[in-house]
Amino acid sequence: MSVAPSFAQIQWAGRPVRLEYQWLARERSQAPLLVFLHEGLGSLAMWRDFPQRLCDAAGCRGLVYSRPGYGRSTPRAADEAWELDFMHRQAHEVLPALFDALGVDPAKDRLWLFGHSDGGSIALLHAARYPRAVAGLVVLAPHVMVEDISVASIALARSAYQTTDLRARLARYHDDPDSAFWGWNDIWLKPAFRHWSIQAELAAIRCPVLAVQGHDDEYGTMQQIREIARCVPRAKLLELADCGHSPQRDQPQALIAAVTDFINTKGDKP
Repeated sequence: MSVAPSFAQIQWAGRPVRLEYQWLARERSQAPLLVFLHEGLGSLAMWRDFPQRLCDAAGCRGLVYSRPGYGRSTPRAADEAWELDFMHRQAHEVLPALFDALGVDPAKDRLWLFGHSDGGSIALLHAARYPRAVAGLVVLAPHVMVEDISVASIALARSAYQTTDLRARLARYHDDPDSAFWGWNDIWLKPAFRHWSIQAELAAIRCPVLAVQGHDDEYGTMQQIREIARCVPRAKLLELADCGHSPQRDQPQALIAAVTDFINTKGDKP
């Protein structure tokens, strides 16, 4: 995305926090608003041009932002560690605060959440807490439970961060790559996090959900989205071949076509 981001100020975790964000196609004032929630090592910039491509195809407006600790948003404090409920807090506290700061009114803006990985989990949690505020969800490789494959791959990521150029590559997208990496990696590898689950919350979701998983995902199995289908009556699954953890990079055309169809067919139905 070539347009420079803007910044919103919120109060969170007892201090002022700056969040970088960018509007897409804001002139489509009557169109659904698609809010993009990035993965555990992601940021606004790491989406590249995918949000614009999707919004153009689906005829939507877009809002892309970096969570606290990521991108150009306020980094974690040196002594701040994510707790087991870090995704709940993003869904229940940070996202509503961002909406308030930007004047987003879920009752009027036909709000859709598009979340990838941890961002998918955050989208599910927000829709479960605020079932009347969300028109629909698209979640890519979401986590609803912790699997062995997830922990093993996150442990490999730790080794790569310490021994390869991964830190330097992340530094292109994050003001403080250590804030982004260790905030995510440390909590996922804590033994207590093995019991983390949002399965109990899923039943509260009332909106349509498109849940997408790649067959070659190194961070999760099809059980993640199949659990969503078991718990959410209005869920549709999309299982993609030749696709890893990031469908927006591995299968962008198939994903854009599926999401566009889903929004256009589900968006105006109660």
